[in-house]
Amino acid sequence: EAVVWRGSFSKLKFQPEEGMEVIATGKLTTFPGSSKYQIVIEQLEPAGAGALMALLDERKRRLTAEGLFSDSNKQLIPYMPKVIGVVTSPTGAVIRDIIHRITDRFPVHVIVWPVRVQGETSGMEVAAAVEGFNTLDPALGIPVPDLLIVARGGGSLEDLWGFNDEIVVRAVANSHIPVISAVGHETDWTLIDYAADVRAPTPTGAAEMAVPVKAELEATLASLAARLSGAVTRAFDRKRQSVASASRGLPS
Repeated sequence: EAVVWRGSFSKLKFQPEEGMEVIATGKLTTFPGSSKYQIVIEQLEPAGAGALMALLDERKRRLTAEGLFSDSNKQLIPYMPKVIGVVTSPTGAVIRDIIHRITDRFPVHVIVWPVRVQGETSGMEVAAAVEGFNTLDPALGIPVPDLLIVARGGGSLEDLWGFNDEIVVRAVANSHIPVISAVGHETDWTLIDYAADVRAPTPTGAAEMAVPVKAELEATLASLAARLSGAVTRAFDRKRQSVASASRGLPS
């Protein structure tokens, strides 16, 4: 028999699931008058990355069969969102990088929904945040985002495991607001990446996908305005020449 106390369970890098092969480390205890032994688990880890990968592959196949990763469900990312919702830890470098990049490119209103990005409750918190953004009531005075970014920094398979939770995948796949996933580094893939409308290689990359560069847009508009002004001037010049020629009785 085995038991794990709440304090130890909250420190686990991943949430164990039925049928998963694990390695448990802890203290053995006995019951007086009984020959039963019990292990009080202090640390729990999968029996090698292969155990987690097998579980991940099985889950991916099942959710793919349901159509949650289908390209037909993907939404277009708005070109110039006015409000961007970010689901991530409020204290890490990720949110600072995202806000800094958005501010540099095209400052817009950013709303952060704070969540844990690792640990037992990570998946539930991320799913609740995505669903919360989708059900915001504008009457409360909080603007509804035009775009969502779900982000965290890099880590091991165990560190990122919360973003493979089925509850997270379903929340992202069912989101009416377009979602950019930016979990880990470019080589890190989680199931949320398949459910999202767009996958960014890094959190900074997500910010670059979310908004254009304001200075470039202004330069383009200035160039178009100059071309339009030149075209109008040339048209007026031709018209004046035509009127002048007609008043002198010359062919225009």
